[in-house]
Amino acid sequence: MSLIELLAGSPALFTILAVLVGLIVGSFLNVVIHRLPLMMEREWRAQCAELLGQPAPDADQPVLNLSKPRSRCPHCAHLISAMENIPLLSYALQRGRCAHCQAPISVQYPLVEAMSGLLAGIVAWQFGFGWPAAAALIFTWTLLAASVIDLRHQLLPDDLTLLLLWLGLSVALFGLFADLPSAVIGAMAGYLALWLVYQGFRLLTGKEGMGFGDFKLLAALGAWTGWQYLVTIVILSSLVGALAGVALIVFRQRDRQVPMPFGPFLAAAGWIALLWGEPIQHAYLRWLGG
Repeated sequence: MSLIELLAGSPALFTILAVLVGLIVGSFLNVVIHRLPLMMEREWRAQCAELLGQPAPDADQPVLNLSKPRSRCPHCAHLISAMENIPLLSYALQRGRCAHCQAPISVQYPLVEAMSGLLAGIVAWQFGFGWPAAAALIFTWTLLAASVIDLRHQLLPDDLTLLLLWLGLSVALFGLFADLPSAVIGAMAGYLALWLVYQGFRLLTGKEGMGFGDFKLLAALGAWTGWQYLVTIVILSSLVGALAGVALIVFRQRDRQVPMPFGPFLAAAGWIALLWGEPIQHAYLRWLGG
């Protein structure tokens, strides 16, 4: 029996493998979360300098991308060895501290790894071995990276949202989750829906209620799920976002004037819709019908 036949015939084995791969991918996602905003900042500064006819401000800085330089401790610049980079295990063995200088390691790192593995396991169990699961795993990991970046920087990078958009339209060519017309309409309607909300809020209050990254993210989610689930995504994200906002204000005394990123709530709602959108919509319609 080949490995493919074994994984296809054993949902439990495939789920365990997906969790293990998810933990490894989670380690890479931490690199993306940390470096992508820095790479974008460098690019913006270079573009501004070019427009002003000035020399590039980071020309003398070392290369920074997703593969270079090697990961280091931000406190002592100690190079992270392979043994210090084992997902979850290294953090536990080092008790959450750098092995060289004993500076605390952000809890974000094991949390992202754990979430990556857990969500991968859920996807694998839900779809089983096959192309839908492979596509949904890429969808899941990209959403996770985008969500954490938005939480940290209130920024949804085009490198992630537009990647999701084009991948969603690509998988629609094969009808994995939605047919191509539904995906195209979903992308158009998703972007337009939040753009109209943004413009209406700006006209009424003179303020910007959300960023353009949110429009692109909902467009990407519409491409993956089809236009049929956009209302479900918006309702779920708004509900969870409102509950989270109230909880932060009540329990953590968060200032109401401080903006809260909407991207993570959109991402969570879109992920739920991709996995369980049909039964959720059926239950909602039954509830409406009494």
